[in-house]
Amino acid sequence: MNPQPVISFDNTENAFAYKTDKSLRKARFLFSSMGYGILVKLGTRITPWAIKSGLPIKGLIRNTIFEQFVGGETLEETASVAKVLGKFHVQVILDYGVEGGDYGEEGLDHACDEFIRVIEYAATQPNIPFMSVKVTGLARTGLLEKLDAAAMAKSGFEGRVHTEVLTASEIIEWDRVIGRMHKICSIAADKKVGVLIDAEETWIQDPVDALCMEMMACYNTEKAVVYNTLQLYRHDRLQFLKDSYQAAENKGFVLGAKLVRGAYMEKERKRAEEMNYRSPIQPNKEATDRDYNHAVAFCIEHIERIATIVASHNENSNLLATKLLQQKNLPLHHDHIHFSQLFGMSDNITFNLAKAGCPVSKYLPFGPINDVVPYLMRRAQENSSVSGQTGRELGLIKKELERRKNT
Repeated sequence: MNPQPVISFDNTENAFAYKTDKSLRKARFLFSSMGYGILVKLGTRITPWAIKSGLPIKGLIRNTIFEQFVGGETLEETASVAKVLGKFHVQVILDYGVEGGDYGEEGLDHACDEFIRVIEYAATQPNIPFMSVKVTGLARTGLLEKLDAAAMAKSGFEGRVHTEVLTASEIIEWDRVIGRMHKICSIAADKKVGVLIDAEETWIQDPVDALCMEMMACYNTEKAVVYNTLQLYRHDRLQFLKDSYQAAENKGFVLGAKLVRGAYMEKERKRAEEMNYRSPIQPNKEATDRDYNHAVAFCIEHIERIATIVASHNENSNLLATKLLQQKNLPLHHDHIHFSQLFGMSDNITFNLAKAGCPVSKYLPFGPINDVVPYLMRRAQENSSVSGQTGRELGLIKKELERRKNT
């Protein structure tokens, strides 16, 4: 029997083998800047305004934060980044960076076509097993809010939403959303590309959950094609995972679960306070970590029915997943397990997992700078607010630059 690999996330030579000295120094400068909370706060307020106003700042954005966290403006530009990652056995989750906006039906249809173009491209590449979809790129946010506010399909397990509160034209509009999602998922199933449906804010998540369940019941009967995203910084998501598993058992499909901690914490807390309702967010980081690790354990315990993506920058959670697999004598490359981190962050986790033989990917967004600004602003805020993240990134980059200088 082959000895089980010992996984360490401290090896910076593995972590940054794909980066030149110049790109490492640029990353050092960027993460150093993100360490200044006031600078980040100012930047995240001014940047969207400056872009909308047509100020000439795109070049600055492209050469700094865009280059660090985004694959490119086009699919063709992103292909070269994916190929570099592939040389180090790191796969890619392609994400066309369109999300909530007033695009109109024509714009939503265009986004659907773009998602399909991503699927068709991914199907031709050996290291792009997944692509990501935001329902807010396919549906008007106001429609999702109306469905959610009426507590439609609150559990999300019937795989449908009750549309009684909608007007006749809104019912037609919702049917178009369902049609777009079926179109995407059916082509993905045919092309053998996984579809990861992104999580949204709590006030529009219920119809997204219902849509996910409907798609999984249709397309996950033999293998996982569609994955829902569970944000474990919500105090109700661990139970939601267990209920989703029960629904998958009852209806005979594979549950696809991408486990993340979450991306909208500040916004969620602020809205709950302003509107005087209980915050959906965990009381503290310890509660989030606890539920996240419980979710990982639950998924691996039920690995025959649940296909899991451990999408985390937390070293302990990633190590926990590998240890649980090893304890159950399961291969690290089991068909129902995958690891993922965002492009531009936690390379020490990604590349060391890849070196150990784990299936691991980078979540790689692409799109015009205007479209990906909301994503970039979240990355800037995340790196300034997540305890220790910026310091950890900086420390590893400095360690590797020092190692290279001495070799």
